[in-house]
Amino acid sequence: MIALLGAGSWGGTVAEHLAKKGLDVSVWHRNRDELSEMMEKRSHPFLENLQFSSSVNFLKELDYFEQPDIVVIGVPSHGVRELSASIPESFKGAIFVNLAKGIENESLLRMSEVISQCGQIDPSRIVTISGPSHAEEVVRGLPTTLVAAGINPDTCKTVQRLFSREALRVYVNEDIIGVELGGSIKNVIALAAGVCDGIGFGDNTKAALITRGIVEISRLGNALGGKSETFTGLSGMGDLIATCLSKHSRNRYVGEQIGQGRALDSILTEMTMVAEGVKTASSVQALAEKHSVEMPICDAVYSVLNERLDPKAAVSRLMSRDLGSEQ
Repeated sequence: MIALLGAGSWGGTVAEHLAKKGLDVSVWHRNRDELSEMMEKRSHPFLENLQFSSSVNFLKELDYFEQPDIVVIGVPSHGVRELSASIPESFKGAIFVNLAKGIENESLLRMSEVISQCGQIDPSRIVTISGPSHAEEVVRGLPTTLVAAGINPDTCKTVQRLFSREALRVYVNEDIIGVELGGSIKNVIALAAGVCDGIGFGDNTKAALITRGIVEISRLGNALGGKSETFTGLSGMGDLIATCLSKHSRNRYVGEQIGQGRALDSILTEMTMVAEGVKTASSVQALAEKHSVEMPICDAVYSVLNERLDPKAAVSRLMSRDLGSEQ
């Protein structure tokens, strides 16, 4: 049995994806009103194309679950600690699949580290799935490719087989550090891409931003133990491209609104879904300072979000930096 905890857009999509493979899926969701709506209407409140199969079972309490074989963590990154700490003892022997992309603000831990620490889960039983995966496209059956990362190759392969389907191909990667960092930091770069859209810059600007963005992701990722080749893969460059360019990207949208002159608080208040990069920007700033890694784009995003730096001034600051080599 699969226990899926957190049925936001991506979590709900994954639940239906697994159900269509004939797997027994039970879903818990923190928001009781949204959970009740999904139970009653068999549809998702945020994705009009997502209709739940009859085999998807919705449960209101974690204690109602039977002992699962797989536990999928689908809550936003800022909710992973609280959820992990409340995981029932009967879940502890399962394989844990993390869907969240983020770096915790206070501890600067990656999501698999939070799950292991707070849930007292063996790290070898944790796999993170990442890559370019907008729920709006996956739910329509559009071809999508992801990566399952963890320190145990056999566990990764189990998750790979579990999640792979005709329109969803999953690769494995033992570099969970690089995969999680790539999937997290790209959201900060996507905020910058959105700012460029909001200001009205063009393709040249966006191309430069994405290219230099992956350089920054790789710098910090390498400093924290990630492998360079991971950042040119699906969870690095692949996810970065999708998040910086897509109309579905929440982080790009937030940046675009900021570039048009709107206040961050106003933007976030009206959103029903989470833009992970807003919180992650602070974590990236702290990690870059801690490890003495130069990340000018991420630094500019942090200043715009937290120090009220004017977006156009941030761009001017980036463009007027000392000249140097690309390498």
